[in-house]
Order: sequence, then C-alpha cells, then structure tokens
Amino acid sequence: MDNIFELFLGLILGAIFMYWLFAFFRKKKNKELTTHQSTVLLEKIKSVCKLISVEGDFAEIYKYENTRERFLSLVSSKKKALIVIKAKAQIGYDLKKILMYADDGKKKIILTSFPEPEVLSIQPELDFYDIKNGMFNAFTPDDLTTLNQEAKKHILEKIPESGLMETARKEALHTVLLIEKIVETIGWELDYSALKITEEQKKRIEY
Repeated sequence: MDNIFELFLGLILGAIFMYWLFAFFRKKKNKELTTHQSTVLLEKIKSVCKLISVEGDFAEIYKYENTRERFLSLVSSKKKALIVIKAKAQIGYDLKKILMYADDGKKKIILTSFPEPEVLSIQPELDFYDIKNGMFNAFTPDDLTTLNQEAKKHILEKIPESGLMETARKEALHTVLLIEKIVETIGWELDYSALKITEEQKKRIEY
C-alpha cells in the first residue's frame, strides 16, 4: 500500500515538475520571440532611412562673374555668363534620427521624438547664356563643377522662403502613419501620443 502511495505521489510530483519545466521554456521562448520581433521591427523602420515627402522645382537666373588679375595686378581679365538654373529640391526626413523604443510586454513601439524636415538632395541643371571669356581668363571644364556647387548653394538659400519646409512639416503625419502601418504588419502597435497629434489631424489624413 505504501509503495502504491509513493508511486502515485511520485507521478503527481513528476507531472507538476514537467508542467513547470514546459511552462518555463515556453515563456522563455515567447519572450525571446517578442524581443526578436521588436528588434527586427525597429531595424525595419530604420532601414527606410530617408523618406522624401516634398519636392520643389526652382528656376532661377544667376549672374556669374570672375575676375583674375595678372602682371602684378596691373591687368585684370573678367569672364562672365548668364546662367539659368533649373533645379529639383527634395525635402524629407532622415528616419535614423527618430527616437523610439520597444515595449516588448505590451507589443508597442513608442515614438518619442520625430526629426525636423531637411533638404535631402538638390539636382541642378545649368543652361549658359551670354558667355564672355576674358583675355587671360576663359571658362574651363573645372568651372562646371564650381558652378554646380554655387548653383546648389544658391537654391539652398531660396528654400526657406519657398514654403517647402513648412509643407514638409505638415506632411510629417503621413510619415508617422506609414510607420504605423509597418508596425501593424506583425501585430504590434505604434504609440505616438508623445507627438501630440490630434484626432482631427489624423482623420484629415485618413479621409
């Protein structure tokens, strides 16, 4: 009788131990899976890197002049040209600058800070008119590189007054909602309440 009781008790204790062991490894596996999901998700969002939200076309007339002095500054030679700059400026966001972290327990990505818009690229095309070379100062192939750099700088100075930055700021919500869709693909939730986006603003985008 005692042997049967000991055997029965042993079976019960063994079953309890096996259940506990199974539950422990299952919980550990789920935790590892959740942590892996959050890591992959954060990397997936950051892999988008830079997102263009606004493009602007510019057409500017730029007057270029360069004077070179020769013979101990006794003689000067000027070259000049009238240049029409046609450029496309792309404004957007560097998503690597987003501040966010994962709450594995609640399966949430918490977005705490969103970057300001920035100029991602400027692509100028130059058309030369009224080109005049100086006697000792003619245009060279190297001048094209210099003029492209000056054209980019010239357009960059025009962007703040163009309203593109303000438009890009308004488009930021589109970017946040895009990130939300990425997060939802694996059953997680994006918490961007720290950005203080109103429901009215969100509905205006969604509908």
